[in-house]
Amino acid sequence: MNQLKKIIKKYFSSFTYFYSYLKYRIFLVIALSILIGFLDGLGLTMFLPLLQMADGGTEATGEGLGKLGFIIDAINSFGIQLNLKIALLILFIFFSLKGIVVYFTSILKVNINRYFVSTLRINLTDLFTRYSYKVFVSSDVGRIQNSLTGEIGRVTNAYKYYSECIQQSIMVLVYTIFVFMVDWRFALLVCIGGGITNIFYGSIYKKTKKVSAELTKNSSGYQGLIIQYISNFKYLKATGLLNKYAGKLKDKIKDIEENSKKIGILNARVTALREPMLIGVVCSVILFHITMLGGKLESILISLLFFYRALAALMQFQNRYNSFLSLSGSLENITQFEKELKKGKEKDGTIKFEKLNTKIVVKNIDFGYDQPDGILKKLNLEINKNQSVAFVGESGSGKTTLVNLISGLLKPNDGEVIVNDDNLEHFEKVTYQSRIGYIAQEPVIFNDSIFNNVTLWAEKTEENLERYFNAVKKASLLEFVDNLKNKENTLLGNNGINLSGGQKQRISIARELFKDIDILILDEATSALDSETEKEIQTNIDELKGKYTILIIAHRLSTIKNADVVYLMDKGSIVGQGSFEELTASSERFRKMVELQEI
Repeated sequence: MNQLKKIIKKYFSSFTYFYSYLKYRIFLVIALSILIGFLDGLGLTMFLPLLQMADGGTEATGEGLGKLGFIIDAINSFGIQLNLKIALLILFIFFSLKGIVVYFTSILKVNINRYFVSTLRINLTDLFTRYSYKVFVSSDVGRIQNSLTGEIGRVTNAYKYYSECIQQSIMVLVYTIFVFMVDWRFALLVCIGGGITNIFYGSIYKKTKKVSAELTKNSSGYQGLIIQYISNFKYLKATGLLNKYAGKLKDKIKDIEENSKKIGILNARVTALREPMLIGVVCSVILFHITMLGGKLESILISLLFFYRALAALMQFQNRYNSFLSLSGSLENITQFEKELKKGKEKDGTIKFEKLNTKIVVKNIDFGYDQPDGILKKLNLEINKNQSVAFVGESGSGKTTLVNLISGLLKPNDGEVIVNDDNLEHFEKVTYQSRIGYIAQEPVIFNDSIFNNVTLWAEKTEENLERYFNAVKKASLLEFVDNLKNKENTLLGNNGINLSGGQKQRISIARELFKDIDILILDEATSALDSETEKEIQTNIDELKGKYTILIIAHRLSTIKNADVVYLMDKGSIVGQGSFEELTASSERFRKMVELQEI
């Protein structure tokens, strides 16, 4: 059984992938496809009795049907005289039943397609939600966006074509069995004719698969360029580089269009040559069967119906398979993307974090990405509850990395972060991080209303409205909001384009105050502001002192004068600590930093 599973995974990887999402649903489609082929075959069988009666007979016999003659015998065994009316009635019944099954199969396929795309999207969303931050920072963002958006649609179409391939291959098999039952020699010629056409299509399949992989690669590259195009629009516009960068986008667009054009041409070849090849094979088989094998026209005519159906299904299979291959690059990309997300899944603890009760201890921490010497080295510190702590030092000294470790974004290579006397790794990350507020140098502003930006889409209940107004008031934002025409319902535009830097930061502060948090992280929160706005924001932050455990990363030393403890960092180590005044007195390096900033 295990060996069989290995063979299926190796040679039917696409089927295995789709089955992982759809389970029994795939086999429902297969079973219904078999039933459709069987009903169609029974209906076609009734054409021979009609031909016999058209030739002057009043009753039909099973002569000329080969082993399918049992159908006529079965009808006669019920005492039914197979005359013209009965034959037509049975023909109608078989094809009506086939129509009903086709209808329900089509409905089922629509539902399965919808189920597949929604399940795929939800699964990728869940996997990405649990994706390790450490792995994410070194990932191709363009590829991630392309995989989560455009590629999903292409993979959905890939399944659609793949399921149609399965259906058509089943039809080929069913019709071939019917032909074998009528005349095995004729059936053998059918198989040979189909095999010859597949030799021709083989080269097209290879070309299509190759171009599909190129299309996926170029689409991911285009998504990466678009992300940078939008995020750096202001800089590119202000420096006159927008046209130059747009040129890179246009080149990538041309590459994508060229790939799409090649795939279109290959699909056109398959479609245009399908019927001529079909008729050519039909004519060749009939001529050979009559002249060389002495076949009878009567049996050939009924076999020809099955044969034509089989070849038509084969051609449809080849057409759909080529369409599937045109999307195979996307399928391979999504499959690999899923594996990478699963591999990069961060490990989670099992203890639910309630709140910060005592302190945070960083004990003998070592951390590095790929650097041989690492970023942090045997670092130790202790942060008490509701203490305000600042980290200063040159760029690259390890400040942000240390805070990322404390917030659970990164996992130490060695050592541990202890929270409430327990290793941070033992806690459920989401329950711990939900107790953290984060204000960055570039505030996070969503293209939505002020209320939704502050509350993160909370319902407008009486309790939430009260919390909202308290948060806005504490962030010194109430007067600004009250002067707006739509007040808290005012839309902020893309990345808060309608706001000043100070207003963005106040919204960020209000958002964190609306949340029920214990730890507030300020990562260069005021470094992009003018002096007056910085002073106002700093006043807001100072008012929070003693109410939260505050971690501040700062280059502007004026913003940390009121911190309880200041840690001076250099090359991943703490080289000085104390209050602002104590560190100024004890550290010559820090004193020079203070003097340079004229504080």
